[in-house]
Amino acid sequence: MENYNIMLNTALIIASGNAHKVKEFQKLLEGIPFDIHSAQLAGGMPTVVENGDSFAANAQIKAEALHQNAPAGAWVLADDSGLEVNALAAAPGIYSARYAGETASDSENVTKLLNELEGLPLNKRAARFRCVLCLIDDQGNISHYAGECQGHIAIAPQGSAGFGYDPVFVPTGNKESFAQLADTIKQQISHRAQATEFLKQVLKEF
Repeated sequence: MENYNIMLNTALIIASGNAHKVKEFQKLLEGIPFDIHSAQLAGGMPTVVENGDSFAANAQIKAEALHQNAPAGAWVLADDSGLEVNALAAAPGIYSARYAGETASDSENVTKLLNELEGLPLNKRAARFRCVLCLIDDQGNISHYAGECQGHIAIAPQGSAGFGYDPVFVPTGNKESFAQLADTIKQQISHRAQATEFLKQVLKEF
């Protein structure tokens, strides 16, 4: 358990209630001069309405919500990411987490996606994962960092690791899905990894 009684001069809080995402960011941000913490450092991730019209807007909504409760001097990082499929006019996009309904599970979202693409050959199933990060520094300044990973949607789920659409997304240049690839590879090519690389340059300079 984290010790919240200590004074943190360079705390970076991940604005997410998703434990998988927090752990992924902790790995991606290794080597920066910050202590990476979950939203528990700010009392937990508050409930937000992600009603923005873009990944950047939704990321900022989450970052600003947590920043209001963050300890003085802390930095806050939020992301919004999703899957865009060419054959579906870039859907599910910002609705990726709730594609099959507001309370849909990962498997339900994947099932709906595969049903929408049923009958399409692999060369018609091009897709990309997109991610936009929103950083709020200790002075309240806001900045955004974007990344993407191109690939295609598999005919059926492959692998049991990862979360979300990972079992059906096969990144370009690979035969395995995100749910099958080793973490070390995924951390190099994922949409979140690409966005984080831009962010790390800023944080390292700080």
